[in-house]
Amino acid sequence: MVINMEWGNFCSSHLPSTEYDMALDAESLNPGEQIYEKMISGMYLGEIVRRVLYRMAREAAFFGDAIPEKLERQFALRTPDMSAMHHDASPDLKVVASKLKDALGISNTSLKMRKMIVELCDIVATRGARIAAAGIFGIIKKLGRDTVKEGEKQKTVIALDGGLYEHYTRFRECLEKTIKELLGKEAAETIVIEHSNDGSGIGAALLAASHSQYLEATYES
Repeated sequence: MVINMEWGNFCSSHLPSTEYDMALDAESLNPGEQIYEKMISGMYLGEIVRRVLYRMAREAAFFGDAIPEKLERQFALRTPDMSAMHHDASPDLKVVASKLKDALGISNTSLKMRKMIVELCDIVATRGARIAAAGIFGIIKKLGRDTVKEGEKQKTVIALDGGLYEHYTRFRECLEKTIKELLGKEAAETIVIEHSNDGSGIGAALLAASHSQYLEATYES
């Protein structure tokens, strides 16, 4: 059986929604929908960072007396830009400086400011990864794979697709670490997490194949 969960549309009062999430949702093309997706997906993580930076600029003059024009534009900061800043290992954080200038038109930032921005990227990415991991753990628990039954050989493969998981290393590492943390050591040893290229295409092929077998069995009976 193949189940399309459409988990991006999950919404619960237990989700750690902030004012930035609520504002993003309210100003989106589909307010009130895809709430979970808006907290964890590559489409929105960079925008959450931008909104926090915009508030810092507006209320604390973080970038000086004037608010940078590009900083006011929705989705001006993309998640690949956020990832590049988050992974910047240069002593002076020159990648952060470059991305701020190119994406948001912000130049002449101090090293202290750039370090704060890296910390912000870490906070947003970590939250997204841990929330996503909680969703995966929920599925494992529903399947009864969160515990190891005595005398049984058990193995569960989690195949993940998408640029966020593939290219955002710190997001991926945090997600995998959180899944294992939630499962506990014994159950975590039975879980294999793999990157799957073209997961949507493979899923569609599996669904078509299973449906074909079902039709053949129906006709034969």
